[in-house]
Amino acid sequence: MKIVHVSPEFYPAIGGVGQVVRELATRQVREGHEVHVFAPAWDKEKRIRSGDEVIDGINVHRFYYWFKAGNFGTFWPQVLPSLIKGKFDVIHSHLFAHAHFIFSAIASKLSKTKHIHTTHCPWSDAHRPLFGKILMYISYNIFSKIALKYTDKVILITPWEKEFITKYIDYLNKLVVIPNGMSNLFFKKIKGNDFKTKLRIKNKIVLFFGRLNATKSPDNFVKIAKLVLKKYPDVTFVIRGPDEGMRQTVKDLIGNEKRIILMNETRDREEIIRMYQASDVYVMPSYREGLPLTLFEAMASGLPIVATPVNGIAYELKDKENGFLVEHGNNELFKDKIINLLKDKKLRNKISKNNLKKAKKYDWDIITKKITKLYA
Repeated sequence: MKIVHVSPEFYPAIGGVGQVVRELATRQVREGHEVHVFAPAWDKEKRIRSGDEVIDGINVHRFYYWFKAGNFGTFWPQVLPSLIKGKFDVIHSHLFAHAHFIFSAIASKLSKTKHIHTTHCPWSDAHRPLFGKILMYISYNIFSKIALKYTDKVILITPWEKEFITKYIDYLNKLVVIPNGMSNLFFKKIKGNDFKTKLRIKNKIVLFFGRLNATKSPDNFVKIAKLVLKKYPDVTFVIRGPDEGMRQTVKDLIGNEKRIILMNETRDREEIIRMYQASDVYVMPSYREGLPLTLFEAMASGLPIVATPVNGIAYELKDKENGFLVEHGNNELFKDKIINLLKDKKLRNKISKNNLKKAKKYDWDIITKKITKLYA
């Protein structure tokens, strides 16, 4: 098949949607398909060169965007004629309500091409600027409603999304739930892991790995860390991820505390695996999430998880089985659950075994096969 993924971002941009597209496209190339990715020419910080290149067998086409709305949406209408001219067998668009989703739906209608859409759980106004909220309201209630009529299947990454999307779609038989996945590389134990040695860490590590964005609450992670350190001083907290407006805030909150380490971002997959495998507890204090890839990566690394039960997380992380669920902003309870895990090796090992077993269901090879079946 000739497949095109239409995405709001792609490598070298760091983000969940772009990573999902790359994981799917890479595996579809291995299966013998001709795979293209259409994305705006930006890395989520600045414009990058538009044009075409091949990455791991994927034909990547970057489009100049006319303008950016908020901190995530871009407008690049050139994608519409390119989709029609491409004569694809399948158009797979990613991220509900954004302009490229609407253009993808129109292109599929005009070219009589099958259209699959993955929503990526965008159902929240949290931390969006006013202009972004206005655009989303108009898109949800007018343009995206129409676009859904020209969509053959809608992939929800979590059952939590159903109550929201049913407001905008007429045919519920179009909906299918397929979660995000994770690479099986995370299951492979790295020998001679020197992550702790490089940072001169000799005690346990509590990890935050994600975008430094207000929705991820990295500031709360620092506040939780300081509460833990008052009661349990023999631990190091590590924060890592690309800056999306919160790095300086996090840095200021850390101050002179040497046991909280703010690292530079990395795109190195092996380095990321080393980091997970060197850690002891993974924390997600998020205000909002879809179904984060890091949840499954942490599980595959055998880490017990303390997370907020927001959006899709509570469907995949069971309290006391895979870790603990704590309401957003309840930093005292976060502190208690983290200390409980740090002190109780037997509990950590029990949860670790549960998570390693559960993570195998989310292997990207399995998820890709489920999605590609929808293309037929």
